[in-house]
Amino acid sequence: MLVFIDDSGDPGFKVEKGSSPVFVIACVIFNDELEAEKTAVAIKELKRALKFPDEVEFKFSKSSRRVRERFLLAVNGFKFKVRCLVVKKDLVYSRELRGNKNSFYSYAIKLLLEHNGGSILNAKLRIDGGGDRNFRKSFTTYLRKQLNSRQKKVMKDCKLVDSKSNVLIQMVDMVAGSIRRSYELDKSDRETYKQIFSKHIVDEWKFK
Repeated sequence: MLVFIDDSGDPGFKVEKGSSPVFVIACVIFNDELEAEKTAVAIKELKRALKFPDEVEFKFSKSSRRVRERFLLAVNGFKFKVRCLVVKKDLVYSRELRGNKNSFYSYAIKLLLEHNGGSILNAKLRIDGGGDRNFRKSFTTYLRKQLNSRQKKVMKDCKLVDSKSNVLIQMVDMVAGSIRRSYELDKSDRETYKQIFSKHIVDEWKFK
């Protein structure tokens, strides 16, 4: 099992200074590595069809409406599942989570993977992320301790990868961005994208 994870929005809480009021963590789950490879090939073929250079990265925030729609339609025929956590930040009261971006980010991913209805087991996690070496090490250790037990093993391994070189991380970026856009009431395209891949969404969990 392969699970690709990315977020949309930002983990900061200074909404009045520009932080996003909604933060979304999404994961795309492939039960079959071959299906993941086929999906990756389709994304690369789309890039060529659009005449984008190889180094160009698909990102929801930087894409036009046309590119977003073509991307989501290109992957929609493959077999994958989407689970996501939607956090409206005004519902988060913890001082630790509001004051520490790394803590909030780590906790949100842990929540998403922990409450998976038994659908994520012994998975290879691939998460978009940089950060310094100490954070990367402490983050993966935190997830392993929180998610794995003698009775249940959610993650087999976890790697933080560069989205520029991984088109399936780019896919989760497009998915997460589409989901967050659906909560932006002032956007005319808020209902456009999520409905394209809605059949793949098995859980859209709203933080309370």
